[in-house]
Amino acid sequence: MAGKILKIKLLTILTFMGAIFSFCVISPVNIEAASKGSYELKIPLGLDEEAFKVPQDNPMTKEKVELGRLLFFDKRLSANNTIACASCHIPALAFTDGQPVSTGINNQQGGRSAPTAINRGFSKAQFWDGRAATLEDQSIGPFANLIEHGFTSHDELIKKINSIQGYKKLFSDVYGVNKLTKENVGRAIASFQRTLVSGNSPFDRFDYEGDQGAISESAKRGKKLFFDKARCNLCHMGTNFSDEQFHNIGIGWDDSDTLDLGRYRVSKNEKDLGAFKTPTLREITKTAPYMHDGRFATLKDVIAHYNKGGIKNPFLDNQIIPLKLSDSEIDDLVAMLRALEGEGWQHVKVPTEFPQ
Repeated sequence: MAGKILKIKLLTILTFMGAIFSFCVISPVNIEAASKGSYELKIPLGLDEEAFKVPQDNPMTKEKVELGRLLFFDKRLSANNTIACASCHIPALAFTDGQPVSTGINNQQGGRSAPTAINRGFSKAQFWDGRAATLEDQSIGPFANLIEHGFTSHDELIKKINSIQGYKKLFSDVYGVNKLTKENVGRAIASFQRTLVSGNSPFDRFDYEGDQGAISESAKRGKKLFFDKARCNLCHMGTNFSDEQFHNIGIGWDDSDTLDLGRYRVSKNEKDLGAFKTPTLREITKTAPYMHDGRFATLKDVIAHYNKGGIKNPFLDNQIIPLKLSDSEIDDLVAMLRALEGEGWQHVKVPTEFPQ
């Protein structure tokens, strides 16, 4: 009996000491997560949960995701109240805008196509050239761009948001008093964007569950081509169908007067001249037109580009070679890509009202 009492006392002491230790080392990140409604994101079939990236300093909470949703759709977050993040990332178009290049404030056109916001939580460097190291950085970049949202600096953005009492309260509720900063704007919008996932596609049900009826015979042939003769998987790899790298596939080299230098502008490395990030192929059938300059209207156009071996230039990726695909094989590849239409992002609703 005495032995049992001693064990109980010892266990109590160790438990108490553990609680004290946990309290002493708990970080502000964990405190925030514990004090708010934790956001439980369901990762659909086919996606790698371990590859989903949530920074330690930006845990997802229900309140933060909702704040990010409001900011994402609010056109007041532009110099003249006409442009929101959602202006170029439209839910009905799988969070793209359907244009070759995006249109910003005062109908100014940028130089690149708007990539989808879907599955950004599985990605590392953001934008076509990877200039943003995190989704948080990407989420605030366009605001201080005179062509996009039109603010001359992030200070102007914060001043405008700060003039809206409803937002001041929401930021205080989520982050604490006097925490309306550009960094926290980015954290909120990034948290919302991480809820935009796509998986559980017919391809996933065929590939992971063995459902033979999930995709067509044409798509099955397309899958074999994708991983073999067509060599698509050399760059479009992993569960998000992207190697997260940058490749020169010859886009723009047929018109050197308007050549976009791509990743080179960021890295200053000659090998990155004309290189752009490999996009995800999930929901690819909904995100036309294609390539960083939106030059291809259809997936058949894209495959035709690869089929001929891209456009020759001194920095062409050595993986780009003529494929010698027949018309029927191209059709099969398109069928396989259509099978990547999934679910997990359609839940988003445009806010009916905004903080005042």
